[in-house]
Amino acid sequence: MADETVAVVGAGIVGLATGREIALRRPGTRVVMLEKEQRLAVHQTGHNSGVVHAGIYYAPGSLKARLCTRGRGLLREYCEERRLPYDECGKLVVAVCGEEVPRMERLHRNALENGVPGVRRLSPSAMREIEPHVMGAAALHSPRTAITDYTAVARAFAQDITNAGGEVRLGFAVTGIGRPRGGGVEVSSRSGTVRADRLVLCAGLRSDEVARLAGGGEEPRIVPFRGEYMTVSAAKTHMVRGLVYPVPDPRYPFLGVHFTRRVDGTVEVGPNAVLAFSREGYRLSDVDLRELRRIARFPGTWRLARAHWRRGITELRGSLSVRAYMKAAERYVPGIRAADVARGGAGVRAQALGRDGALVDDFAIHRSGAVTAVRNAPSPAATSSLAIAEHVVDTVFDG
Repeated sequence: MADETVAVVGAGIVGLATGREIALRRPGTRVVMLEKEQRLAVHQTGHNSGVVHAGIYYAPGSLKARLCTRGRGLLREYCEERRLPYDECGKLVVAVCGEEVPRMERLHRNALENGVPGVRRLSPSAMREIEPHVMGAAALHSPRTAITDYTAVARAFAQDITNAGGEVRLGFAVTGIGRPRGGGVEVSSRSGTVRADRLVLCAGLRSDEVARLAGGGEEPRIVPFRGEYMTVSAAKTHMVRGLVYPVPDPRYPFLGVHFTRRVDGTVEVGPNAVLAFSREGYRLSDVDLRELRRIARFPGTWRLARAHWRRGITELRGSLSVRAYMKAAERYVPGIRAADVARGGAGVRAQALGRDGALVDDFAIHRSGAVTAVRNAPSPAATSSLAIAEHVVDTVFDG
């Protein structure tokens, strides 16, 4: 329908990709982006490590697997067209000891089923031809895993929206969502009101809060986890050419620290995963008592804690001590030690959690009438953003 207005809450990379997809696919539709901050891509997008994933880790047939595969190709084409940074530096997934090799082999089969291009198993000697300073019993090599600058990509998406006649409203913190007479949706903030025929929610760290304003269910809940990084000294950056990742341990919900080369040439170690005391708690001292009460009252929090309290203590120890933090990382690159790193930045992951304490692993996108909500979009959401946008727009107009 021409002359329709679609409002999108959240100007991170998923929201901006969605607004762009609507503007380009449905000419004549007025797109209004609503962002509570005064800048684009402030939170998860702006604190992203920049990795363009190839699809190794995700369950075959899942939305993550399908949209990551398509999204990576679309993102590569987009970056080439816009002359944005895109470097296929490659990734090694390293089994540091023989006990991890069977899990690595299962991961290899998973990657092949997901169509990860060029992935292959390497012996220790072949591994060191790619990363001379990495140690391990075996590795998988994903040559098409890449790095980019997601903040620059998000800004380019926003420019596409405005070029197509759309609008990006900053400083618009949503306080209410209602259904006015005559249909559509009314979105309110302290700075004004926007009336739209359809509404898409891509609110990231506040996705559960905003979904509830629109009449959505209580679950999944977002529990914020802070991921802290170390920056490798310039004298040691040559020791990591691309990306060095661990073989995931299925007993634990998070991946573990790894080495990441950035498009500016720096190398980071991380992230760890510690409970954040605020939705936007980038520092240990960032405490929101209301948020802490909300987390404490949710049964899923305690069930998650009971299942993983030992790992939680290890992660917290690493948060407090650089030496403890680097203990795991040194297994992969022994030449980079605690003395060779400094504390870097941090990000906060919007982790969706069920009442049973289980982490929601796959992308979760729900539609109810005129409102479509992205309830869970963890990694590889940035990689998949253009493909997620296609899926969301299909859901909005055809679902």
